[in-house]
Amino acid sequence: MKTGKVDSLTIYQYDSRKSMGHAAASAVAKTLQALLQKKDAVNVVFAAAPSQNELLEALVNTPVIDWTRVNAFHMDEYIALPDDAPQRFGNFLKERIFGRLPFRSVNYLNGNAADAQQECKRYAQMLQERPIDIVCMGIGENCHIAFNDPHVADFRDPAWVKVVDLDGACRQQQVNDGCFPALECVPTHALTLTIPALMAASFVFCVVPGANKAAAVRHTLTAAVNPKYPSTVLREHQNAILFLDNDSTLQVQL
Repeated sequence: MKTGKVDSLTIYQYDSRKSMGHAAASAVAKTLQALLQKKDAVNVVFAAAPSQNELLEALVNTPVIDWTRVNAFHMDEYIALPDDAPQRFGNFLKERIFGRLPFRSVNYLNGNAADAQQECKRYAQMLQERPIDIVCMGIGENCHIAFNDPHVADFRDPAWVKVVDLDGACRQQQVNDGCFPALECVPTHALTLTIPALMAASFVFCVVPGANKAAAVRHTLTAAVNPKYPSTVLREHQNAILFLDNDSTLQVQL
């Protein structure tokens, strides 16, 4: 393992995706345990992406957490995908973690709500009533966090949840990840937690494996902190950790 720090962001690099995922899960579990000693319930937001598979699997197999005191949320959802589509982020998380652990509550963001703006308000109100303790997230190939692509990213966004259009690089990533067979199959719009909502969490654990994320990792760690590279905002969070593997660090040196 290698370690580093850029501004306030702590960085850990591991030899493999598996060791990276297990290390991230261990860090999340320790933080959950500490919070549960102080609070009746803890609120956790999870990202839905193949990059999170190792983390989610390791968390499911962590026996020491009282999940009945954890409220689960997810951070973004496509608009207008069929309810049973496996690409829907709620379905992804249900299969990998939400349906496998006895959470106190699982709170889904509904991309098929009749009124998308009202759904944003509903979910934002839930998050404000249950302040986020932990965010488990990744970084996109274009440096997006959640679905805050560069053209819609706002570090001072007044909203906590909003409707966004997805840029071409973001949609192509979904094809690259094997989630959709072709670009035209990827939805053009989504609901997302905004950057202020994510950064309001007490702790952020960001898991970013793979060579296809190497450029995004380089931008995250070396570019000026600005919405052109949304993930650079992580460097301003006081309790954020970035977990990398050897492939995702090909363009940087810790």
